[in-house]
Amino acid sequence: MPVQVVSAEFAKTATRPDEWPRGPAPEIAFVGRSNVGKSSMLNALARRKGLARVSATPGRTRALQFFDVAVRPTPAARPRQVRFCDLPGYGYAKVSKDERDRWAAMIEDYLRGRDVLRAVVLIVDARHPPAESDADALAFLRGSGRAVIVAATKTDKLPRTRIGASLREVEAALGLGRGEVVPFSAVEGTGSDALWARLAAATAPEASAADGAT
Repeated sequence: MPVQVVSAEFAKTATRPDEWPRGPAPEIAFVGRSNVGKSSMLNALARRKGLARVSATPGRTRALQFFDVAVRPTPAARPRQVRFCDLPGYGYAKVSKDERDRWAAMIEDYLRGRDVLRAVVLIVDARHPPAESDADALAFLRGSGRAVIVAATKTDKLPRTRIGASLREVEAALGLGRGEVVPFSAVEGTGSDALWARLAAATAPEASAADGAT
């Protein structure tokens, strides 16, 4: 049963821990290379065009962007709050090393210190083998103790006969099991329900309680 999105709103921009939104809502972060289609994915998941700004200029996001989303996991369920966090893209060459270092420090503070963070969606481009920076990001996320969901975007730009092989190549390059990567296309709307199923499981109250018990 697809997750129903009741509402989705921009919450705030933050660059420091004291600016992070407060409250117990479970959070999902999204990270990927600067041109991987992260904003388009967020808009597709939120069922709202223009929620996250899609820029023609890679590397435009230079802070943490938070969005409040209310969802019903099932038609009979009461709406529950989930928060998305859009992290600055990595791998963009046209910024200074100092700027990249500031981004890295900001993201590391968030990943290590955000207690309501339940999982991170690592976004890769289905059309190409994962870059070294993708493998580095996955290793860092795992090293920080975060649950990681890998999604491969832009599957609409591949011949349908190539999608399965492309996903297997991504899984092999990142050391993932068969079926671990979620195929996604914001253009065609495919993969949204499958990804939401994983997000709903990660943010379920029982998942939060289990995290708190460890």
